[in-house]
Amino acid sequence: MDYQLVIKFWRKSLADEAFLAAIEAKLKEALGDAVELEGYDVSPKEINLFMLASDPRHSFRRAKDVLEGLGVMNGMSAAFRVAGGTRFTSIWPLRATRKFRLP
Repeated sequence: MDYQLVIKFWRKSLADEAFLAAIEAKLKEALGDAVELEGYDVSPKEINLFMLASDPRHSFRRAKDVLEGLGVMNGMSAAFRVAGGTRFTSIWPLRATRKFRLP
């Protein structure tokens, strides 16, 4: 798996952190072996979910269906980078006005 896909959830848009375990299970079910879930980190402003993928755009499209079903699309962003790289390519929202960064 050549790429790291990161899905960022903005904390102010979430009711609580309890959904993390459920979302990981639902994403694993939807994506199967196409990704390897790496876990997440939590900060006061955001929660970042990390996964390795061979085709991050395709994996995100499949993950997007799960995220829409959970009603969290408006409070998130997503990007990918070459595994071990530093430069992100933003893939959600489609017209991101700022660069994707990790804390």
